[in-house]
Amino acid sequence: MKLRLTSDAMRLLIPALSMTVLLAAVFWLQPRAMSYFGLNLLLNLAVPIALATIAQMLVMAVNDLDLSIGAFVSFVACVTATFLRDAPLIGTLILAGAVGVYALIGVVIYLRNLPSIVVTLGMSFVWAGLAVLMLPAPGGQAPDWVRWLMTVKPPLMPMAIVASIVIAIVAHLIVMRSSLGVLIRGVGGNQRSVERAGWSIIAARAAAYGLAGLFAVAAGIALVGLTTSADANIALRYTLLSIAGVILGGGEFTGGRVSPIGAVIGALTLTLAGSFLSFLRISPDWQIGAQGAILIIVLALRLVFNRVEKRGARP
Repeated sequence: MKLRLTSDAMRLLIPALSMTVLLAAVFWLQPRAMSYFGLNLLLNLAVPIALATIAQMLVMAVNDLDLSIGAFVSFVACVTATFLRDAPLIGTLILAGAVGVYALIGVVIYLRNLPSIVVTLGMSFVWAGLAVLMLPAPGGQAPDWVRWLMTVKPPLMPMAIVASIVIAIVAHLIVMRSSLGVLIRGVGGNQRSVERAGWSIIAARAAAYGLAGLFAVAAGIALVGLTTSADANIALRYTLLSIAGVILGGGEFTGGRVSPIGAVIGALTLTLAGSFLSFLRISPDWQIGAQGAILIIVLALRLVFNRVEKRGARP
């Protein structure tokens, strides 16, 4: 039990340390960022990225990988800026149907024994095509309640930080504390044991993908609330950012090993990395590569910590 607690603490320590170092570097480069308004600007887009990261984490918890997250969030953004504003009932039904499709994808992948990467890559073209049909050119407008929710100013800390804390707590309760979360992680960790215990693998995978769809829908709505309009390509980079956020936060591609709190910290770290690189006046063309370098450094540190931990656990 002691070893497990040490391992879990280590999964949170590395992403938390990475975020702290980046935040200190940003404050050193731009002292004015050390304020309510400055933090709000730094972490302005952290909420949709955090929600997309949690969605990716739920899929990775069952040993799959979703390459359609970015296109799906873009599709949701287009629905939000058009139907959800002008025809709320129709918009809600479209989004509910999209979540249902997400759950169905998880079931189909399992029943047909298909590679999740191939299926979700194909679905990314479907979501992107629907987004283009719905909104051929950038436009639309955020619903008033969405805009208010994303721009409200809490008294003590910016909305981005408050929302990130709420997202981390909710995701932690669902994935780590609920029986459904245990079942989802069990499918990723040892599927045969879950089957022998009498649980339905199909239901667990449908739940994992359905919850991922819900968080991705929330990400698209939040993004429109921040940008006030939508675009069919507005969130395509969220696919790689969400994967990086999960890995940066202590998650792994196999074994159902995920950390909801770590995933949110990873998303915040990636958001801060973008701001930090902008302060260094690094071209946007190079920023993705620089973010990848940060991820590699963090993974190398995690590998070192894991080896030290294993040596310490030997009798």
